[in-house]
Amino acid sequence: MLDALRQPLEAGETVIARANHRISYPSRIQLIAAMNPCRCGRAGEPGYACRQGRGCVERYQARISGPLLDRIDLQIEVPAVSAADLVLPAASEGSAEVRARVTAARKIQAERFAALKHPARAPMPIATEACSMTHRRSRSRRAHLAAREAADALGLSARAITGTLRVARTLADLDGEARVARIHIAEALSYRGETLRRAQAAA
Repeated sequence: MLDALRQPLEAGETVIARANHRISYPSRIQLIAAMNPCRCGRAGEPGYACRQGRGCVERYQARISGPLLDRIDLQIEVPAVSAADLVLPAASEGSAEVRARVTAARKIQAERFAALKHPARAPMPIATEACSMTHRRSRSRRAHLAAREAADALGLSARAITGTLRVARTLADLDGEARVARIHIAEALSYRGETLRRAQAAA
């Protein structure tokens, strides 16, 4: 059932084929999903040790296939909230400030992909061009090198690298930067969480 999401996530359509008929439905979606780290839901919690050991985590997380994870560009691990977390001071940047930055970034992207029907899912060649990092300035060269090194070292697929570039381009837009820098590549890679862990384990 979960792997049935792979086609609409990538192609933006759902195809149903039967013996004599084939029909395609528009399915351009934004997938937001959540899962526990393990069956008991407490893996990684300070002071807690699962009686089943590390195998509990591995078996539970293996229920999500690699190809499906490969299509999820933002994978964030949220640790358990402790009592100390509840008394922390408020964040320096509030919701209103974040909203203003997001609105500005969306305006930049809308202008960049004005000719496209679906700017949020720009075709791969256009997305790659928008993330161009081959500028003569050393900063852009470092970013380009970081992307290549990550692809080689982590064994990322072409799909994963393209998704990483899209996220890095968005991070640069949020910072008001015209070019994607090495720091944007690094942050985008950090959001691939479980995909990177599995790649490293396989290596």
